[in-house]
Amino acid sequence: MLSSPEMEEKEAEVVEAPKPADWFNTLVSLQADLLYNCFTTLSSPFFTLLWAAFESYRRAEETTANVETVVQKLPSSITHGSTVLVKRVGLGLVGAAQMCMVLVFLMVLAAFVGIWLVQLWAEEPVFVREKLFFDYTEVNPTAVFCAGGGGFDGSCYRKKQMGVPVGHTFHVYLLLLMPESDFNREIGMFQLNAELLSINGDVIGESSQPVMLRFTSLPLRLARTFFMAIPLLLGISSETQKVKIEILRYKEEYPRSEAVRVTLAPRAGTLSLPQLYEAEIIMNSQLPWSKQLVHNWKWTLSVWTSLYVYMFFLILLVGCFRQLFFPFTASAGVERDASVEELREPVMGGRRNDRVEVSDLMSKWQHSRRKRKAIFLNKGVSEIAGSSASSMSLTREDKSAVIEEDVGDSESVCLGG
Repeated sequence: MLSSPEMEEKEAEVVEAPKPADWFNTLVSLQADLLYNCFTTLSSPFFTLLWAAFESYRRAEETTANVETVVQKLPSSITHGSTVLVKRVGLGLVGAAQMCMVLVFLMVLAAFVGIWLVQLWAEEPVFVREKLFFDYTEVNPTAVFCAGGGGFDGSCYRKKQMGVPVGHTFHVYLLLLMPESDFNREIGMFQLNAELLSINGDVIGESSQPVMLRFTSLPLRLARTFFMAIPLLLGISSETQKVKIEILRYKEEYPRSEAVRVTLAPRAGTLSLPQLYEAEIIMNSQLPWSKQLVHNWKWTLSVWTSLYVYMFFLILLVGCFRQLFFPFTASAGVERDASVEELREPVMGGRRNDRVEVSDLMSKWQHSRRKRKAIFLNKGVSEIAGSSASSMSLTREDKSAVIEEDVGDSESVCLGG
């Protein structure tokens, strides 16, 4: 048999042992706390927004109430303020119109300046197309095209052209319009010589190449004539061929080029030269890659340059010419100060009047209170006139105490006001 203390200890251990379901309750509470924390975290922004909206609405109501109170108390100041507001609105409209005109003028001026600066910076490719006239009085007909605008030959002084800028690579083409005559078909091949001349008259580039009409057989010519009879009779079409030949390719450098000389020469063993309706020379230059990039993005650069120029003009206007273009700023500042002072005066005057009225009321109330206490003291003295000297001294002490209390009360009231 176990003793009673051992039995009690075992019973206590049995009682204190954890129940099997405690871990389940702990797990459920942990999940509930987790869900609550997640919901609180997710919903906190919405509650914050609602709280901010409620606070703003409450403050707006308070501000509206304060404004209504001020309007009811100060109708004259509101009328004056509305007049000042109308004046300020008028001045604001005039200033806005003036500012709009100034800004539009600056924008147009900046656009012109920006485009002008980009045009100065960017280079244009040179394209020239001129007619050539060969001198058939010579054994070898020659024609000179002046590309640089005057120099060694007198012919270059008659017609001056813009020279090719340094760094450009230019191509020279010769366009010949030749009739499909039997004479030209019989001549066949002839030689075309081209020379590039410098300002000093030296040859800095040359080329020589054979040229001939494109061959067409007799059946093809007859068939074409049959089908094109009506256009040929009406003059819409003609029996000619255009021959385009690249005669020169050169990169402009020093010494500068001045002219192109073209010479026609017959083939060996003959003296016959081809028949020509007309001849044209075409010069087309190609920019370097950096300048070509600027040329391709010319309008984009013009827009950005105009924008920067416009910003510079605005800074210059605000920094240096404010009084000239904004004359209303100083007067508006003076009027604003004056209006503020005028609005302050009624408010300060009303506060002074309220203080004067409160002080008058307090002085009247103190005077009436002193009178009542004096009457009460006089009645008490008459009733106890036959009493002893000790009672008289006590009455005097009470009177002095009452007077001191009256003075203290008056001081406390004044301090509270």
